[in-house]
Amino acid sequence: MKDVSGKELCKILKKHGWELKTIKGSHHVYMKEGRKERISIPVHSNKSIKKGLLKVILKLADIEIKR
Repeated sequence: MKDVSGKELCKILKKHGWELKTIKGSHHVYMKEGRKERISIPVHSNKSIKKGLLKVILKLADIEIKR
């Protein structure tokens, strides 16, 4: 799995129908119509998101990883 920054992950979520609801400090909170989950993305300039957190976020958002 390649490294993904918080900014890039926000773009990926937006492409899959997730909407930015609020920004609290450096965390962007996304929600999707018809879903109860809220996804919080840490956006720290271009710093990469750790692989474990990335996997959890992608699983919550129902986004499959292409290898």
